[in-house]
Amino acid sequence: MKVELAIIGAGMAGASLAAALDGKLSVLLLEQEDFAGYHATGRSAAFWNESYGGPIVQPLTTASGPWLHQPPISYGDRTFLRPRRALHVAHTTALADRDRFIHAFAASGIHFDYPDASACRALVPGIRDEWTNAIFEPSCCDIDVAALHQACLAKAKHDGTTLQLRQRVTALRRLADGWEITTPSHSFHAARIVNAAGAWASNIAALAGALPINISPKRRTMIQLELAAPAPEDMPIVIDLAGRFYFKPEANGRLWLSPHDETAMAPGDVAPDELDVAIAIDRLQHVTDWQVQRVERRWAGLRSFAPDRVPIYGCDPLAPGFFWFAGQGGFGIQTAPAAAALGAAMLLGEAPAAFASAIDVTPYRPDRFV
Repeated sequence: MKVELAIIGAGMAGASLAAALDGKLSVLLLEQEDFAGYHATGRSAAFWNESYGGPIVQPLTTASGPWLHQPPISYGDRTFLRPRRALHVAHTTALADRDRFIHAFAASGIHFDYPDASACRALVPGIRDEWTNAIFEPSCCDIDVAALHQACLAKAKHDGTTLQLRQRVTALRRLADGWEITTPSHSFHAARIVNAAGAWASNIAALAGALPINISPKRRTMIQLELAAPAPEDMPIVIDLAGRFYFKPEANGRLWLSPHDETAMAPGDVAPDELDVAIAIDRLQHVTDWQVQRVERRWAGLRSFAPDRVPIYGCDPLAPGFFWFAGQGGFGIQTAPAAAALGAAMLLGEAPAAFASAIDVTPYRPDRFV
């Protein structure tokens, strides 16, 4: 098979980029698993939060919000967002974290409110007094990740993209007119390659002789709890400003909880560690007076970061025809529309879609690691 572009990885990154190309290139989407989105995409905590990821990531998130709320008709006729709201909290002994957050986003344009203790208790019944030093971010929403991913795959397929599953890339060879891509069962030819391989991005770059950027996969644990008193479904997500936990309500009064762990791992299918589960519950009980009845589910996924925790989009300076679309940490879902618009514009040599046109791509270029 010969194509103009081969995208390695069919998670949210690869699927959204393939869709954003609008059929202007012949595209092959290669996925090593039995189905697309098996790893990070299928295990996301599923929220859109403008401040998440820091000030350099924030423009991507902010630009993606209106798109996610009202996507183009070619992605279906439904929104991918549902109002959630966020309450960022700091312990009374860690008010410096609150001050740093306010300073970091002072020029961002994000709207924040500063509720008093009584308002915090109204938002999160049972929150302890020492955790009511809060910042309220009303724009935060839940994302229907599965629907978004499937819409991108459907759009890409409609535009002519070919998806090949169970195609683990084992070799890349530079040719005069492009790249030879080898998997255990097939050989493909592409004029250019996109590295959207998530946790495997460094491995793919090494096969291509590209920049040796260390994309570090880190495990994130999630658990679903049954509480003695159901969590209010309209409660905001609660995020620790020191980065030690977050929790949000789910259907039927259940609660999703994470200890915000970042344990370095090799790329692969990861499982939660029981110690992280115990740490998460302990932190929840220090923040609220809720009684935990039982742990109903537990799972873990990999979030993959560049050394500076900023995503990488652009052409590799060492390997002609090799394009980076990786290092998107835990914010790759909420930034997907804007990131894909920027990536597609770079690959096509066009101006990006209007909703992403004001974003400066300089901070995301791979040559910053030269």
